[in-house]
Amino acid sequence: MRKYFSLILVIFSCAMHSQNSLAELLQQHNNHDVPYISVHELAMPKTNAIIFDAREYEEYQISRLINSIFVGYNTFDINQATLHLKDKNQAIVVYCSLGIRSEKIAQQLQEAGYTNVYNLYGGIFEWKNADFPIVDSDGHPTDNVHAYSEAWSKWLLKGTKVYGPILDKI
Repeated sequence: MRKYFSLILVIFSCAMHSQNSLAELLQQHNNHDVPYISVHELAMPKTNAIIFDAREYEEYQISRLINSIFVGYNTFDINQATLHLKDKNQAIVVYCSLGIRSEKIAQQLQEAGYTNVYNLYGGIFEWKNADFPIVDSDGHPTDNVHAYSEAWSKWLLKGTKVYGPILDKI
């Protein structure tokens, strides 16, 4: 009986520590210094934000948000990124797969004095899950999304998951 009780306790403990929601995942990995913007807010026609893609180039080549600008994560250079910005008050939205890497890039923009910086809640995965359009490297609509890894791919519910080696792992 003790054996079974111990086994049940171990299983219950493991279940308690797994991520049950995107909110829990982001709570665990982010420190929330950068405000989130929802995919629905970003999709509004009057959103005039500059959109930075903070994923690796391989991910960006598979698909991206329309009009997004690649800034990378491992290769991020604040001086290169700011060439795309008019002033320190320009609205900037940074995204990645889920909103973890993008928070780190957005923090660097804030530290450089940019005051209107947002992290896309749920990243490109949440964007695709909400059925908003993405494009490939030629600007054509696509359903392909680089899923980053098998573990993270569970958050991508729509679209076609594409895998490949990524130099950066969280």
